[in-house]
Amino acid sequence: MNRRQVLGALAMTAALSLSSLASAADKKAFDQQAFDAAQAAGKPILVEVTAPWCPVCKAQAPILSRLKSDQRFTNLVSFNIDFDTQKDLLKKFNVQKQSTLIVFKGKQETGRSTGDTNAGSIEALLGKSI
Repeated sequence: MNRRQVLGALAMTAALSLSSLASAADKKAFDQQAFDAAQAAGKPILVEVTAPWCPVCKAQAPILSRLKSDQRFTNLVSFNIDFDTQKDLLKKFNVQKQSTLIVFKGKQETGRSTGDTNAGSIEALLGKSI
């Protein structure tokens, strides 16, 4: 490897690290007051139940990140529930497994999926919230 290849590899590694940090930063922890306010305002809402060790959650992350940047979903309010530490919220939302996605249109739950990594069906699920 020459110097240019080494520098290119380092730049690629840094870019990948930053993109994974960005997708982690996109996740807003569940906040009951913010959730209630979004519901009262009739906003489209996504609740993501994730775990840091979950490979399906990791596969869902770039799909959700891309969809959240889509103009159709600019008003989507997204909340993250940690599967390992927020057991009270798992009961509240009747969630049995990580990688569960729940969408609301205001106060009405309009759909949910678990373990789905198909971009088309995740997009269709989010579409039920608008």
